[in-house]
Parts: sequence; C-alpha cells; structure tokens
Amino acid sequence: MKAIECLKYGGVENLVLSNVKKPIPKDSEVLIKTCATSVTTSDVLIRRMNEPLIPRFILQLIFGFGRPRNPVLGMVTAGIVQSKGKDVSMFEIGDEVFAYGSISTTIRRFGSYAEYICLPEDWNLALKPVSLSFEEAAAIPYGGLLASHILKKTSINRGDRVLIYGASGSIGTMAIQLAKYMGAHVTSVCSGRNFKLVESLGSDKVIDYTIENAETQLETYKYVIDAVGNSKSSKLKDKSKKALTSNGKYISIDHGTPLTPKEAFLNLKILAEQEKIKPVIDRIYPLEKIAEAHKYVEMGHKRGNVVITI
Repeated sequence: MKAIECLKYGGVENLVLSNVKKPIPKDSEVLIKTCATSVTTSDVLIRRMNEPLIPRFILQLIFGFGRPRNPVLGMVTAGIVQSKGKDVSMFEIGDEVFAYGSISTTIRRFGSYAEYICLPEDWNLALKPVSLSFEEAAAIPYGGLLASHILKKTSINRGDRVLIYGASGSIGTMAIQLAKYMGAHVTSVCSGRNFKLVESLGSDKVIDYTIENAETQLETYKYVIDAVGNSKSSKLKDKSKKALTSNGKYISIDHGTPLTPKEAFLNLKILAEQEKIKPVIDRIYPLEKIAEAHKYVEMGHKRGNVVITI
C-alpha cells in the first residue's frame, strides 16, 4: 500500500511516499481503508522534533530516537471497514467509520498517513455521522478531543463569560462551539481575517490580537482558555491571563497531558449528528502533497483543519 513515511526528524523533505506492507487485522481489530486523514499541529511537532533539550529527550523516549519508531505518522482516520478480526462484533465490512488513534496518554497508534490502518474495535472508533463527508469527519477528532479536554476542566453555567485565545485553529473552533453548547457567552481572540468564521460558529464578541492596544478590549471572564499554548504569545495574551473574575480560571492546552477518553469521542459524534458542532476545514491536499500540507500547518495560521485525501 501507499504510505507517507517520516525517514528522520526535521524538515518536510523527510516525508516520503513509500510502498509499505498492508497491515493485517488481529482478532479484535478492523482494517480500515483510509479515505481522509488530517495534518495536525501535533503531527508537525513530532516530525520537526526541535523542542528544547529536555522536552525533546522525553518526546524521543516516547516516539523514537532519531526517527519515529513508527515512520508512518497520523492519528486521525476516516474511511471504510474493509475486513475485521474474528472477535469483532461492533462493526461490519463496508461500515463508514472515523477514528482517533489514542485512548490514553500511553496507548496510541500512528499510521493514518496510509491507504490502510488497523485499529482495535474498542478504541476511539465509531460509525461516521451520515451527514458528514469523510473529509469533514477527519476534521473532528483532533480539535474536538483537545477542546473537550480543556472544557472538562470548567463548570460553565449559562451566561458565564469565556474568552478563547486562538479561536480560529482546530482546537479553538471546536472550543467555541462546545462552550456555546454549554451556554457560555464567548469572546474569541483571533486575527481580523477570521472574524466571520468565529462569528459563524457562535462567538458573541471578537478581539483582533494583531491591532495596537487590543488588550483594552478585554473584560473579565469566568474562564480564559488558551487554545494555542506556549507556542504563541502576545501582550493581549499576557493581559488575558489576569482578566478573570474573583473565582475565574486560566486554562492552557499545555497544562498537563491531554486525555482522549472514548466517552468524549462518542460525545463529539453525537453532537455532530445533532448539528451542534460542525467541522472547519481550511485546505484539502492529496496524500502525495502532504509535505505541502505540513509546510502550511507549520506556518501557524491555519483556519480549523488541514485535511488529506487518500
């Protein structure tokens, strides 16, 4: 089968199209013909592996030294069940599914940058919402699960003011929708070119972090959610950390290790089926141009998700 392999850590030139052995499902696994996947910020971080010394050592301890232990990256899958192991009872051949290849901080599986992938039936794997295309389904798991992880640290009541910094990315666009579903009054921080996008997702107020004295537009919030983490900063972001009510809380995506429980994944499926959340896709690339997709994501200005078709 065709797959993209990361031959070593570093630039996008290390992502190469290869022919690799097609996987065979174990007794409790399904073989999925991948129709779409996505290039996430985490994929880029792993491929580059240019963090400071100690974090880089820890990451390579997890993913492999010098090159990824599994050279086929990618954790998001949307596709069709082609075959299954003898113990699989939840899925049938021909089912259209979507998945995220992680169920805990230590149990994960890469491999969605390929024509086929095997996943256990009891992982974050479910029937694809019928109303969504494969490309749209591939735009849900990453941002949706990370946004769910952040919002689980809140206890939002109807009318609570929530500020989301980095509202136009894959995590931020889902955080807006999930916070609105919980009843929050949402202020989105992004560049002016993304105002229409975040407003279409339900944002009640917008702040352009690129303009001078943007921090003067801050109010006080029950929760300030940082959807970009330590990778980006601004005067506005520094000020927003203190723009809290007396019982307010600042929460960053970089606080602790994100959890991706199955109940959160299935909740995203239900909300998508009910049209309470909708995936946001910036660009779509074919598998053969995944290096270009990585370059684009690496720039740090994508709107929602970058999807790969296979």
